[in-house]
Amino acid sequence: MNIYHFLSKTNSYYLILPNLALNLVKFNSDYERKSIMNITELPNVFKAALPILNKINKVGYEAYFVGGCVRDLLLNRHIHDIDIATSAYPEEIKQIFEKTIDTGIKHGTVTVLYEGQSYEITTFRTESGYQDYRRPDKVTFVQNLSEDLKRRDFTINALAMDAEGKIIDHFYGLNDLVVHNIKAVGKAENRFHEDALRMMRAVRFMSQLGFELDLDTKKAIFDNHELLSKISIERIRDEFVKMGVGKSSKRAFEVFLDTELYNEVPYLEHKKEQLSVFSKLNFSPVTEETFWATIIILLKLPNNEIAKFMRAWKNSNAMEHCVYDIVTFFDLLSYRIPSNYELFSTNLDTIMQTLDLSNILGQPVNSQAIIDRYEALPLKNESELVIDGNYLLKKGIPAGPRIGELLIEIKKAILERKLENNISAIDVFLNNK
Repeated sequence: MNIYHFLSKTNSYYLILPNLALNLVKFNSDYERKSIMNITELPNVFKAALPILNKINKVGYEAYFVGGCVRDLLLNRHIHDIDIATSAYPEEIKQIFEKTIDTGIKHGTVTVLYEGQSYEITTFRTESGYQDYRRPDKVTFVQNLSEDLKRRDFTINALAMDAEGKIIDHFYGLNDLVVHNIKAVGKAENRFHEDALRMMRAVRFMSQLGFELDLDTKKAIFDNHELLSKISIERIRDEFVKMGVGKSSKRAFEVFLDTELYNEVPYLEHKKEQLSVFSKLNFSPVTEETFWATIIILLKLPNNEIAKFMRAWKNSNAMEHCVYDIVTFFDLLSYRIPSNYELFSTNLDTIMQTLDLSNILGQPVNSQAIIDRYEALPLKNESELVIDGNYLLKKGIPAGPRIGELLIEIKKAILERKLENNISAIDVFLNNK
């Protein structure tokens, strides 16, 4: 059931959020809509930050909670970070608070350290220029909250809340929350020329929130998708992964393809037919590892191309190796039942993620049987073997490849229950070699 119930009667609107202690809201005019809701009971994360707003207000400046934290409060989602916007200039904030860090003072941001927490406080500002499609050439501090909210990406992120719990909405963000709509603030094309990554953020929010994309915003993405090539792959990757593992990733991925964003990222260009299978998957990936493995398999990349693909997306070596192991084990499961030694040689996390991947892709695998076999293995890792290479050297086996070969033979025999994992049994085994 949706958190929101939205009823329309002529020009009056009623907004009810049962998961929060809110007043029933009715508004008949634009003026009323802009400050129409009061949160009567704030979560602890906001209560802890209230003294920040109160101290700024006490000396005559305005201060508000803004952006994603307000959105997530209204959606009853986990609050990750508290962002605060103020009419005070950075130097004025530094005078109000004892402990501050000049996080991005050129752009008006100061981090305040208070009661063991850190809060980013940014001066109301407007931005202009954007020659690189990601950073403003010019930042101008303003004294007007509305001007500050106007520069934000989507209406649902252009919400503010004051210290009394009053929600300020200048761009119909509350309406879009209710009808589950991702819509750019103002003219969408302008927002995407300011920061082309916002196009990826749109499909990411679709996936995470389960919202739909406003038609005009979607058209603007299609018309400007080439701008995404101006953005660093590191920034794109973060949004791409969040889109891929969100609760509505299949629908978001459809829009990612329809708007041709896929043509602006490594390895996906002109691969719409292969990638379109994503929207038909049995389940959505829930981890980054299975998401990357899914994409690799849909693209039918050979194993010797996996490392190059992962590096093109600026992934870590650890992620690259993990995804390679998952894809390799998936290929094995697709071909035949793994041996006990192959199960032993694959860590449990890889096995579990590969089984998840098999379910995602509809690969017929008896997952429980494989898990049961793994659990029954007499060895789970190398440290459980009672001997090592040094023991074999002491037994007179010359240093060289034979040491490794013997260790593998011993492990295979133990795993197939043809040999006990004890010194006496292994000595007999060695004497017969």
